[in-house]
Amino acid sequence: MNNYNKNLDKNSSNYVPLSPLTFLERAKDIYPDYEALFYGNRKYTWKQTYDRCIQFASALEKIGIGLGDTVSVLAANTPELFEAHYFIPMTGAVINTINIRLDSHTIAYILEHSDAKLFIVDTQFSPVIKKSLQQINKKIPIIDIVDSQAQLEKGEGERLGQWTYEDFLSSGDLDYNWKKPQDEWQAISLSYTSGTTGQPKGVVYHHRGSYLMSMGSVVAWNMPNNLSYLYTVPMFHCNGWGYPWTLALLNAKAVFCRYIVAKNIFNLIDKHNITHFGGAPIVLNLIANAKEEDKKVLKNKVYAMTAGAPPPSVILEKMEKLGFEVMHVYGLTETYGHILHCAWNSSWNELSQDKKAEIKAQQGVRYPHTEEVAVLNPRTYEYVPMDGQTMGEIMIRGNTVMKGYYKNKDATEETMKKGWFHSGDLAVMHPNGYIQVKDRSKDIIISGGENISSVEVENIIAKHEAVSLVAVVAKPDEKWGETPCAFIELKAGIQTTEKEIIEYCKKNMAGFKRPKHVIFGELPKTSTGKIQKFELRKKAKEKKWTQKLTNLIH
Repeated sequence: MNNYNKNLDKNSSNYVPLSPLTFLERAKDIYPDYEALFYGNRKYTWKQTYDRCIQFASALEKIGIGLGDTVSVLAANTPELFEAHYFIPMTGAVINTINIRLDSHTIAYILEHSDAKLFIVDTQFSPVIKKSLQQINKKIPIIDIVDSQAQLEKGEGERLGQWTYEDFLSSGDLDYNWKKPQDEWQAISLSYTSGTTGQPKGVVYHHRGSYLMSMGSVVAWNMPNNLSYLYTVPMFHCNGWGYPWTLALLNAKAVFCRYIVAKNIFNLIDKHNITHFGGAPIVLNLIANAKEEDKKVLKNKVYAMTAGAPPPSVILEKMEKLGFEVMHVYGLTETYGHILHCAWNSSWNELSQDKKAEIKAQQGVRYPHTEEVAVLNPRTYEYVPMDGQTMGEIMIRGNTVMKGYYKNKDATEETMKKGWFHSGDLAVMHPNGYIQVKDRSKDIIISGGENISSVEVENIIAKHEAVSLVAVVAKPDEKWGETPCAFIELKAGIQTTEKEIIEYCKKNMAGFKRPKHVIFGELPKTSTGKIQKFELRKKAKEKKWTQKLTNLIH
């Protein structure tokens, strides 16, 4: 008999289900008068933030919102969206944040598929929201966020609901006892994937995973207490990488930035002594290539976290010269955000700038909260050699892998077969154990039997002095099957030609990797800064070529 299992049972004194909501309660108790949220002229302490969340949760319960209900939110990065990460799950309900740049059909699909019982909306997006509501077969109560700082265009700003956010909040009680989860596995949020092919899938997170994600970031990024965080990451994306909860855990100051403009970012960094911020590589690109008159000299080192496509080494080098220290991370919606980070080794400080930038573009090693991340042969499930050459698929096991896809058993089972979550990303494992993504499995270019990493080609082209952004996709080719095609967004005021880019590539990469076609124009992007390669693949298949990509702009 195992005596460690005898009369040693779980009970309320030794086992409490993990929930990141407790971080706000702690911040209120220990740091009640500390600065918490800043947005324009608005500011709240941690006690005020807690009280607002409690009062709103009470109001939600009064209209029947409770355990397992979905509350959808479509809003910009403002304190209201931050607070929603608390007051919705405080009732036992599930927060569903919706991408503000989606079309009306997709929003309508999400509202119906998610079984939304309430919709909280920012009135700036009233035109698309109004269209989406006309396409669904049920009436959903609406709460309007009316933001005086929103820069409204014609048709925007219409009230669609029966309450404003502040009026609804005032109907709640301050003595409300929030509903702590009885089970860590209880759903806390529902996030929809970008849906590049077919309808988006609903990714379900639980309280345990969100708690661990919040904790993991603190260790991986060496985050101190009372830091100042600029919220440039959209909170609709993986719950803002979990930082609405992490910031309360650290008694941090959260500064909100509704419009991602280089001048705004530099001004807020200067005004609030920002120490940390996160953003997709496109945000780093915006900062690195900002106009001189928009830049400000940093008072202190600013730590930047970037995720998404591997940032070009040239951008990382520019950021370092400006005074930013960039850490690259990797993750997916299905893994609560990042689960790999490029943990820096001090011995690398002596390397050349180019070499350091190349290393920083790697995805790196697993986060403290991640049990296992491996690069496996997707057919045999064997670990690939640690040679930095052999490609396999990144697969993940851990407590921050989603519960599954909402109402989609088949997709859940497919992506979690053989006991691993399948990322769909192709990568290599370096001798030191660092993982480097080479491509999405669907983005790999196979030319004449040779595998070409679009990421590798992009990184080389990005170093050209005229290039601001670049994306490389496969173009069908009668002889080779497919060949690389480069879509390039140029820096303001700088011109180059297809011939010059191809000549540059001839000097810097193997012949079979060189793009055979180069198209100039603005690249289509998601709201989180990811380049929409599926749109570019469509363009690459066309027989007629044009230098203008205006039909791709969203």
